[in-house]
Amino acid sequence: MAPTTQDSAAAAALSSATAAVHRSDVARHGARLSDPVRQSMLLTALYLAQERHGYLTPAAIEEVAGRLDLPVGHVYSTASFYSLFRTQPSGRFVIQVCDGLSCYLRDGADRVADYIGRKLGIRPGETTPDGRIALERVQCLASCGTAPALRVNDELVENLTPNSLDALLDRLNES
Repeated sequence: MAPTTQDSAAAAALSSATAAVHRSDVARHGARLSDPVRQSMLLTALYLAQERHGYLTPAAIEEVAGRLDLPVGHVYSTASFYSLFRTQPSGRFVIQVCDGLSCYLRDGADRVADYIGRKLGIRPGETTPDGRIALERVQCLASCGTAPALRVNDELVENLTPNSLDALLDRLNES
């Protein structure tokens, strides 16, 4: 369906409003938005908040923004950019299968995600009925030399094979 004139006008208004908010944030927060030390603090603070709550709740994002004197929108956009952070509740164990080019070319991305999905009875984006394990596909885990790879919470697992995947899933189910 082609966009209507009304759709285009609404999109332009939204884009204009977003740009105005961004200009306001830059004017109000100035150099703090591009300060590398503050950005490093932001990533650490988001990590700690997620560890405390299991995911980044709206209240946690607001708290981080307040403590670092950054706009809430900037903190949220940072949190939603990185695959390490979650803004929705998830499983106790979050399996993130690398979908990057190296993992794909090493016949890993689809094969690994499909294998885990079949074993757990879920698809990427879903959590097992007991809430124990969530399965996600992420763009890159920066493990190109040891592809295919995945991450379980903070643990990188490399050079995946069906046997290593079985051992991993057994370990997660026993934990």
